[in-house]
Amino acid sequence: MTNLVVLVIFGILIPLVSVFYSLKKGKKPLNYIFLAISLALYYGALFNVKYLYLFSPRFNFIVAPIVYFYGFDLPGLAKFIRNRVAQIVLLLVIYVTVVFFIFLAMPGDYTTKFLDPKLMRNPEMYERMKQLFGVEDPWYVKYYKHMKNFFNLEMGISFSEYPKRVEEIITERLPRTLFLFLASSVLSFLLGFDLGKRIAWKRGGITDKAATFVGIVFWTIFTPFYMLIIIWLFAVTLRWFPLSGFVTPSKWFNAPFSAQDVFIRLLWTELFLLVAWIIGIVIASKLKTIRAKKLAIWSSVALGFVVSLIYWLTNGMGTYALDIIYHLALPTIALVTLHFAGDMLVMRDTMLEVVKEDYITTARAKGLPDKVIRDKHAARTALLPLMTSFVIGLASTVSGGVITETMFSWKGMGLTLLDATTSQDTPLAIGCLVFTGVLVLFAHLVADILYAFLDPRIRY
Repeated sequence: MTNLVVLVIFGILIPLVSVFYSLKKGKKPLNYIFLAISLALYYGALFNVKYLYLFSPRFNFIVAPIVYFYGFDLPGLAKFIRNRVAQIVLLLVIYVTVVFFIFLAMPGDYTTKFLDPKLMRNPEMYERMKQLFGVEDPWYVKYYKHMKNFFNLEMGISFSEYPKRVEEIITERLPRTLFLFLASSVLSFLLGFDLGKRIAWKRGGITDKAATFVGIVFWTIFTPFYMLIIIWLFAVTLRWFPLSGFVTPSKWFNAPFSAQDVFIRLLWTELFLLVAWIIGIVIASKLKTIRAKKLAIWSSVALGFVVSLIYWLTNGMGTYALDIIYHLALPTIALVTLHFAGDMLVMRDTMLEVVKEDYITTARAKGLPDKVIRDKHAARTALLPLMTSFVIGLASTVSGGVITETMFSWKGMGLTLLDATTSQDTPLAIGCLVFTGVLVLFAHLVADILYAFLDPRIRY
């Protein structure tokens, strides 16, 4: 009965709605051509018709809506999003293809890296294993299998962590990296944004010179050397924080749940606080006075903290969460002090250009208060490059935290990618690289949409 209901909804109702909408809105023959192509792709995927889907049925489900909406003249931003999504899908195919051929060009094969030497001494067994691995297949057969498996979300089994699947490893390590880098990125963004706009508004003062000097030092310092100093000072000398790792094993021996469960809940809490902050910003945008805006933001964030605190005090995991946060503190301090410098310098330089614009001069001529001109007019426009850097930086840190995760023995995506590469664990290395590429591509789309909302001068 359930399968029948699903078939009726996805096989009849959804296509009928799309046909009705096309007949109502379509005015050109091209509208119906795109409708026919999208329906062919959709039904090819739905009923698994071999010659009607491309790499896999899932890929058709991605492409079919894009093709369908190309049959309509969409308004500005909707048209831009449609075109950007189509570009992202195309770039994703190109990116996965490039990664595949890079690893295909590497010397050796799976059978020479990970098979038992005793098996390799038996010619018949060795040839049989090469056939099972597909080593002798032509490159185009390997490529098709790879693309099919990727869009079916089947990335294979890790050699170095057999018999774990690549998807399982990414699911396990991703929350750890996101938890660490989301916290540090948001803190460094807020600190860099606030300090950057202040020193740019009072250019040439002692505060400006001192902050710029400190920012340049942290921006240009050799990252591993700086992290060694942090570890030596806070973990070895002062002993304020643990040396490395993400949990204290002795505290988790009799825990009724795994560290991964606590990580997941901490990540959701972090995202909840981020949403509370964004809600506060949205509410503040509707208010008129600066005091009311600040009150709305701080009230929203405070409410989020209270709700989160109550949740952790009542779920029985609070002590274990504190242990993770305790291990998180030192790498967070290192990342915030490094990243805020770049954010501050970007904000400062952009603000110095914005204050020269005519509309800032006009605002001053109207007699508006300095804080209103700085925060409402200048800082909002200067925020655009910083916001782009922040959004794209969040995606790239999934694999870009190799140095940080290695120095602090934080078993996340960066350290996983490094270990997979050094141990020649090809499926895991490809999975990490491709996953990072997907995040970066979609981060570009988010950044472009944010531009439209933040800058009223941009119209698509």
